[in-house]
Amino acid sequence: MTTETISPAPTARPGIAQPSAAQTRDTKAPRLILPFMEKFYSGFAEPLAFTAFRVAIGAMLVIEGYPKIMAPMAQIGFVENLGFYPGWLWSPMLAAIQFFGGILIVLGLLTRPVALANGVMLAITLWFHVHFPYGHAFLTPDGIAALKAGSGFFTPEAAKRLADGGTAFLEQVQSKAEIASLFWTGGALFYAAFGGGALSLDRVLIKREF
Repeated sequence: MTTETISPAPTARPGIAQPSAAQTRDTKAPRLILPFMEKFYSGFAEPLAFTAFRVAIGAMLVIEGYPKIMAPMAQIGFVENLGFYPGWLWSPMLAAIQFFGGILIVLGLLTRPVALANGVMLAITLWFHVHFPYGHAFLTPDGIAALKAGSGFFTPEAAKRLADGGTAFLEQVQSKAEIASLFWTGGALFYAAFGGGALSLDRVLIKREF
């Protein structure tokens, strides 16, 4: 026969004050240099910033996805070049994820799964920009020579940008494409991790999140 030992409940040590619940919470929260700003940050600034960035992410997806939703089969060649077959399935799916997913992110509805789908899509876009760059130049040495000779085929703006064959311009475009894709990928994955926030339909209407 075995006996079970029951440990006594911990008691307060005499002469030592025990921390209150409020004090325990205070030790977990970051200490502000200006404590009176705590309510402003937690009640207004943080929810507003969280929502504004979510709306920006979703709106960007809507803007980028609108031309695709108007021509849902236009991306068949692109998606098949990436290895996604059949293109007739993936092309409209890409358009729908981007356009309708962007609307859902703006509203904060089903935020996590929709943001995750778009984050994956944007990460693939980033991979594409890195591995399939725009190229080194627009013009060959003969083209640059024709440009410098005063060819009438080029506007003054084009002549200025193409003086080096377009190398500097293409490097700038390439850099911006990679940085933009990285930024928006991170933004989408941020909401996939944290959800839509306090000012979202997930919290206000459904009151549940994935």
